[in-house]
Amino acid sequence: MRADKRRRLERAGWSVGDAGDFLGVSAEERRFIDVKLALADGLRRRRERLGLTQTQVAERFGSSQSRVAKMEAAHRSVSTDLLLKSLFRLGASPSDVARLVGQKSRTRAA
Repeated sequence: MRADKRRRLERAGWSVGDAGDFLGVSAEERRFIDVKLALADGLRRRRERLGLTQTQVAERFGSSQSRVAKMEAAHRSVSTDLLLKSLFRLGASPSDVARLVGQKSRTRAA
């Protein structure tokens, strides 16, 4: 949100924040969510870079296309363990994963 719009809303009596503010998410929980989103986004980007479809990745993993879609969307049913294992199965190194975690995520939580 643009700073001028935010100031205008606050002057009008509105409280401006994000979903984490609304839900009362702690700083530690925000960091965990950011890491999960970064891993999910990294999985999608790695799959695309390899030229694979979600269906092809699912076949490699012995899973379903819908499960891969949930992984890439950081769905609440997907564990960080599964995201990490999947990245490694697609050839990511520990340093690749560390870079992902250090970047800002571009994915939204499902």
